[in-house]
Amino acid sequence: MGWATPCCQPPGAPTRDVLLVSAIITVSLSVTVVLCGLCHWCQRKLGKRYKNSLETVGTPDSGRGRSEKKAIKLPAGGKAVTTAPVPGQTPHDESDRRTEPRSSVSDLVNSLTSEMLMLSPGSEEDEAHEGCSRENLGRIQFSVGYNFQESTLTVKIMKAQELPAKDFSGTSDPFVKIYLLPDKKHKLETKVKRKNLNPHWNETFLFEGFPYEKVVQRVLYLQVLDYDRFSRNDPIGEVSIPLNKVDLTQMQTFWKDLKPCSDGSGSRGELLLSLCYNPSANSIIVNIIKARNLKAMDIGGTSDPYVKVWLMYKDKRVEKKKTVTMKRNLNPIFNESFAFDIPTEKLRETTIIITVMDKDKLSRNDVIGKIYLSWKSGPGEVKHWKDMIARPRQPVAQWHQLKA
Repeated sequence: MGWATPCCQPPGAPTRDVLLVSAIITVSLSVTVVLCGLCHWCQRKLGKRYKNSLETVGTPDSGRGRSEKKAIKLPAGGKAVTTAPVPGQTPHDESDRRTEPRSSVSDLVNSLTSEMLMLSPGSEEDEAHEGCSRENLGRIQFSVGYNFQESTLTVKIMKAQELPAKDFSGTSDPFVKIYLLPDKKHKLETKVKRKNLNPHWNETFLFEGFPYEKVVQRVLYLQVLDYDRFSRNDPIGEVSIPLNKVDLTQMQTFWKDLKPCSDGSGSRGELLLSLCYNPSANSIIVNIIKARNLKAMDIGGTSDPYVKVWLMYKDKRVEKKKTVTMKRNLNPIFNESFAFDIPTEKLRETTIIITVMDKDKLSRNDVIGKIYLSWKSGPGEVKHWKDMIARPRQPVAQWHQLKA
């Protein structure tokens, strides 16, 4: 049985079902258009909000950026690297802004790495401090004044600081000689301060019966020396001050840097040597390479040099080695290596003493000059020692000035 046709429907008109379907389709299309419009509007709003959030993160002046910088802790003495825009620079586009936080973190890591390198042994900072043109010999404090009624010049030796170590034990036994140049015959001396690199003397010396017109023609000369019981005292440094440049009407106090002593002996020459530290083998290899401009110790104007290498631990001599003797040669080439066993835990208390000697057949061998290598030596020696530690298993060569 078929479907019946409604009696009220005119011929050729659409059926009621067709109209209902058309209405549903029309409503659906309208809803879709509205929803699509809303989606585009939402996307624009959300996109704008997302864009603003990126700009906020990438902007150095944002509140979030400041809080992150505050949370970063730099090492002591470190420098914070700012990222302020350069005047006149073209602003970054959106892609640059998105990558800017990662770039800032990378810069900070590089900065921290640089700071750690600056604090490591043998670093550029150490070289800037220790590689100066003149060795740091410490400084001395003294006072000077003149009493017109008693015709007396008063000199008070107060103290010294940061004196270099001259003894095997990594210290010195300093005392001070006082001269009024050009008179070298009459001198006064302080007491010896045992094992002290920052001695306090507080001793007063009087030059009595000295007319003022003669005092101002003299030069006050102070020489700091290291006392040695069984050998010649080692000079540490000196200070000269013309008295005509000092207001002697009252006691004047000075801090003066010590300068190398001009003892008239001239340069003793230089020695090139390398150090190689092997922490796994607990050893140091000392290579005596060559010397130049050695002081002539013989009557014929030459020397017969050889080199002694002493390994010292605290105040004890542990081991000695020496090179061959080079006959009549002030610029000898040795190229001899010596290995010493040194446990890592004893490295800080170890000193290597290099002594260049002049060989004599009929008399006692003469000392041309010495070098002390350790943590506690002079700036040049300490630099070499630190460079050796910083570059394990690599020979580190350096020229050293021979000292008395």
